[in-house]
Amino acid sequence: MIPYGRQDIQQSDIDAVLQVLQSDFLTQGPVVPRFEQAVANHVGAKYAVAVNSATSALHIACLSLGLGADDWLWTSPITFVASANCGLYCGAKVDFVDIDSRTYNLCPKALEAKLEQAEREGKLPKVVVAVHLCGQPCDMQAIHALSQRYGFHIIEDASHAIGGKYQDEFIGNGRYSDITVFSFHPVKIITTAEGGMALTNDEQLANRMNLLRSHGVTRDPALMTQDPDGPWYYQQVDLGFNYRMTELQAALGLSQLERLDGYVASRHRLARRYDDLLAELPITTPWQHPESHSGLHLYVIRLRLDKISQTHRQVFEALREQGVGVNLHYIPVHTQPYYQRMGFVAGAFPNAEQYYAEAISLPMFPTMTEAQQDEVVEVVRQAVGAA
Repeated sequence: MIPYGRQDIQQSDIDAVLQVLQSDFLTQGPVVPRFEQAVANHVGAKYAVAVNSATSALHIACLSLGLGADDWLWTSPITFVASANCGLYCGAKVDFVDIDSRTYNLCPKALEAKLEQAEREGKLPKVVVAVHLCGQPCDMQAIHALSQRYGFHIIEDASHAIGGKYQDEFIGNGRYSDITVFSFHPVKIITTAEGGMALTNDEQLANRMNLLRSHGVTRDPALMTQDPDGPWYYQQVDLGFNYRMTELQAALGLSQLERLDGYVASRHRLARRYDDLLAELPITTPWQHPESHSGLHLYVIRLRLDKISQTHRQVFEALREQGVGVNLHYIPVHTQPYYQRMGFVAGAFPNAEQYYAEAISLPMFPTMTEAQQDEVVEVVRQAVGAA
């Protein structure tokens, strides 16, 4: 089976992790801060907070922005559930904005229309989570302009997008957002096995997230309510969580980060080759916005179902039966049973639902060979009846 994604672990990664295993610190040592600084330097952000998952990063990002009961968080329906769940973790209410039919990201025009209505109803969002699906950044300049007008905070869910660029600057630099979140899950562009990171240019937000990731406990006398009882003293000054990243994960991440630009370049080479090889088939290949340079975590095709005799499911199952490990990113969040119990119904976000009815993620990972890619293309050709 050719998987849709696969981590690339090299000897340098193993050596980096082994060095930590033989050191004095397996957690809360010097490697996590080094990893944070390296990522911040790479993307051009001032502060970085490493955590055990991108979900944890989204959660503490929302909390640091003051999201709570009676507030609203808006995001895209085409994302993993974590992009919406992070609002629920804070006691907030969640709603969605339909996607742009070309980029598959949150549509700025749909956002503007929804904001106009929400302002009339007194239901403006406190936070908008802009998801960079497949690694292609949202139209952040347009979303930021709306945030200035309507007064909401922006979190970039860049779980797919480290190494990508928007307007020739690295995603994560915070030009158009309060906080950016990266994921280091094994199938993402670089991995720490599990892990995530939140980046910001706001020192107060960074300090708040640092506190929240580690039980709300501090050893900094400046944050305490009284003088320390002694050198052993710490205080819990907030209700936090055990969201810390280990030294082992950070060592792997530092090693992987050295190959980040090469990984993204390999993904672009594979994407260009897919574009050429699939051009004559009854499918729609990914469209790239001219102001973006996608991290290309995923290569999503859409079936032109009016041009083929098979159903979406039949094509998907045929690909898997022939050893092509396709996937589907994602099931619209508002159609999940948990969200439908909140009152969301099918038909609410038509572009998202049409995307779901046609989308298939093809295998793409940096170590993929041309022979593997040729095999995928041939199986796709057969599956859509174009052999």
